[in-house]
Order: sequence, then C-alpha cells, then structure tokens
Amino acid sequence: MSIFLFIKLLILLDRGNTFNLLIIKIMTKAELIAKIAEDTGVSKKVAWEMINSFTDAVKTAVLDNGEKITLQGFGTFKLSHREARTGVNPQNPSEKIKIPASDRVTFKASKTLRK
Repeated sequence: MSIFLFIKLLILLDRGNTFNLLIIKIMTKAELIAKIAEDTGVSKKVAWEMINSFTDAVKTAVLDNGEKITLQGFGTFKLSHREARTGVNPQNPSEKIKIPASDRVTFKASKTLRK
C-alpha cells in the first residue's frame, strides 16, 4: 500500500538559523477504507459504506441541524460561521473583492489525540 507523502518545508528561525523539514503522512480515503476492512474483517464495500454513512451523518447533523458532535477521546465537529469580509484578488492585488459569509464544519481534536 503506497502512502501519499506531502512534504512541507517549515522555516524555523532559531538561534542557529537552521531549516527543519516536516514530513506529513496523509492517509487517503481509499487507504482508510482498506485499513478498516482489514481490521474489522468486512469487505471494502462495507467499509466504504460505513465511512460514507459517518461523513453524511456529520454533515447532516452539523450543517443542516447546527448540532455539535463530540466523540470522546477523538474530537468535536461543530459549525463555524465566518462573516462577510473584503479580500484581495490574488491575480490582481490592487483589486478588492467581497468574500461572502459562509458556514463550515470544523474539527477540534481532543487532548488525547494531540501530541
């Protein structure tokens, strides 16, 4: 199973002016489905249905109903609102653009999940 590696350079200015390389491993949805199928002994199709059911339930509960979902030892999904604001067009920095208000689902990891 190949693991997609996303490499992000972080420049940390410390006393030695050294550069530190941070490698972040990202598990794709397909890899997560394969892992769940392997660990639980179900087919990949069933694991795919479980993942989709979970994500649909989170979207419905949080986006449609405004509920907060807390999974102890894992984290919390909740609705966050961003007010409308003025931004800068990245293709033409002298041009101002209006960014509309938006709602989005945010996730905050529990203390046990953080390093």
